[in-house]
Amino acid sequence: MTTPRDHLSELSTEEKASLTSGRDFWTLKPIERVGVPSIMVTDGPHGLRKQAAASDHLGIGDSVPATCFPPASGLGASFDPALAERVGVALGVESAIEDVAVILGPGINIKRSPLCGRNFEYVSEDPLVSGVIGAGLVKGIQSQGVGSSLKHFAANNQEFERMTMSSDVDPRPLREIYLRGFERVVTDARPWTVMCSYNKINGVYASQDPWLLTQVLRDEWGFEGLVVSDWGAVNDRVAALVAGLDLEMPGSDGAPDRAVATAAASDPAVAAALDASAARVLDLVGKAQARPAASGPLDVDAHHALAREAAGRSIVLLRNEPVGGAPVLPLAEDASIALIGEFARTPRFQGGGSSHINPTRVDSALDALTAAAGDRVAFAPGFAFDAAADGQDALRDEAVALAASRDVAVVFLGLTDAEESEGFDREHIDLAAHQLALLDAVAAANPRTVVVLSNGSVVALPFADRVPAIVEAWLLGQAGGSATVDVLLGAVNPSGRLAETIPHRLEDTPAFGNIPGSLGHVRYGEGILVGYRWYDARDIAVTYPFGHGLSYTAFGYGAVSAAVTASGDIQVTVPVTNTGSRDGREVVQVYIAPVASVVERAPRELKAFASVEIAAGATADVVLTVRREDLAYWDTRVDRFVVEGGAYRVEVGASSRDLRDSTAVDVAGDAIVLPVTPESTLAEVFAHPVAGPMIAGAFAAVQEQLGDAGDGIMSGDAMAKMLGSFPLGRLPAFGWGVDREGVDRLIAAANAPQA
Repeated sequence: MTTPRDHLSELSTEEKASLTSGRDFWTLKPIERVGVPSIMVTDGPHGLRKQAAASDHLGIGDSVPATCFPPASGLGASFDPALAERVGVALGVESAIEDVAVILGPGINIKRSPLCGRNFEYVSEDPLVSGVIGAGLVKGIQSQGVGSSLKHFAANNQEFERMTMSSDVDPRPLREIYLRGFERVVTDARPWTVMCSYNKINGVYASQDPWLLTQVLRDEWGFEGLVVSDWGAVNDRVAALVAGLDLEMPGSDGAPDRAVATAAASDPAVAAALDASAARVLDLVGKAQARPAASGPLDVDAHHALAREAAGRSIVLLRNEPVGGAPVLPLAEDASIALIGEFARTPRFQGGGSSHINPTRVDSALDALTAAAGDRVAFAPGFAFDAAADGQDALRDEAVALAASRDVAVVFLGLTDAEESEGFDREHIDLAAHQLALLDAVAAANPRTVVVLSNGSVVALPFADRVPAIVEAWLLGQAGGSATVDVLLGAVNPSGRLAETIPHRLEDTPAFGNIPGSLGHVRYGEGILVGYRWYDARDIAVTYPFGHGLSYTAFGYGAVSAAVTASGDIQVTVPVTNTGSRDGREVVQVYIAPVASVVERAPRELKAFASVEIAAGATADVVLTVRREDLAYWDTRVDRFVVEGGAYRVEVGASSRDLRDSTAVDVAGDAIVLPVTPESTLAEVFAHPVAGPMIAGAFAAVQEQLGDAGDGIMSGDAMAKMLGSFPLGRLPAFGWGVDREGVDRLIAAANAPQA
């Protein structure tokens, strides 16, 4: 049986060039004379956005109804890759039914700053969580014979001037923070496509960066799929092709295709790149053709139920203090409830822009709570979304009166589409002043006040110590209203955890002062200290730490044990006991750091996690594996990841600042032999296996010349430290019996091939 790739040799240069750009907004060009069909790709990290008529990239045109699952900001808080995979399967099923070959997602860019307007579409501030959840989604989608598109590759961490801005990132943070999640998904899940980002990286457009698209993605990580541009991201089509970009989207007037064909006719390098890209496009078409015909119609109810389950698992219970002897949540079965806030009636369940889904249905918290609690519930909007709208005072007064008349007040607050969307960044992390004023008044009228948040990225919580209960409900997809009520009433025991830190102030955040940049450049000045790494390294107080989340039960941790396996991984075991009276799910988190390091390291980094269901009174022996490669830092001297040898501290707990037990384990390091040069320090020379013994005698003579510790201008220890940073090539100038010829001989011997 022939495949589309088999026709490559039959194609003209012009036909090959035509394959490397879209036919229109969402489809690829066919080549009918050899039987290569057109295939469709479409948006949808958390739901299918197949547009039925007019096409656009910002969610303006209508699309076919599809299930809107929780966006990544919610699903990431589940800390559960198995749940992500189940959602991915559902996305793949819906795509297959609609004959979509590739669904454009997931997005796993790091939440560098809470200001990024697209944070709702990204998973976490941590690369491990981003990579593991992203891999789960990709595996699920592609299990249905539908391709995924891992995006946005790479360092796309803001919306301000996103199509031209240069993300200026040093090698260590680029590799350790911003690329690591992508590497995890590429190597673990093998996505069919990777989508390059709009921005430049260190001055080079991602779409035409051979280092990024070929050296890193293909040569180092072994990616064999297709690289597609973000829509409109290509600046120079020929340069992009040679760099490793296979497909430019969307379609255009044909000028880029003609430029590619002309260049290929005269330049063998362009011709070879064109052959490779055309072959990858044909491979993608072949994969799409290999999918069995999907059976429909869509089981709308089953997918809505999955969306509800995923939303419930994404909710994070931030605070739940007792009032009158018992925690406020779950709500008492006989409590009268004041439900307050327009978000309860008009839910904001997804972000704006290219990921905007036309849902099959939408559940509101008002409808769900009324259905469950009947006339025990009374509603007041409390505010209008438009802060400038007339009547805000009257709405507030009505809500306060209602709150005072009920046993408990549940207040829904959040961000509107106008405050948070693709295409622009937020200017602050505050909730609207009229919403905060409403909350203050309600809390004064009713001490049993619960806050439910609707937001795609974190907001400041100045009221965190003034209300007894806070529920972080993110943007939860079409079933979020029902899922939130499930948690409020206790039908679902909350198990979500924060995949991003909630700071006290914007000024405390890592990128503050280094975002959004100016004059076409944004400097990633915080380096590797992104998210919780920054707050822990700087000992900055936060409102709620990374990994935090409460439950309606409690979990006790036993003694942690850790051992290095034969493969070099670390196996961590900890018994976890559900000490409460309700079944629940605990997210066990493993943080690791070397006890000593030659480079700057965060005090601790998440290296493994597991979401574990434990029955009331039961104990689970939780076993987690830390991959050896995840212990490595990027060594700029040798341009590769290196695992340092020595003792590592292993801490296990329920958040980055709720660590229940710890142990230590010794890890064998990777061997590094640096070339010896005149710029090598004496400390580096002493550590060299060949040069070290050779220079030992000469250095002893130097120390003798300098006198013992009691003589001279500094102590022996201080002198040793100073000389440790002394460049080898400068020793002859000091007349210490080390001449220039001796240095040259030492360098030649050290760098000679060893038998």
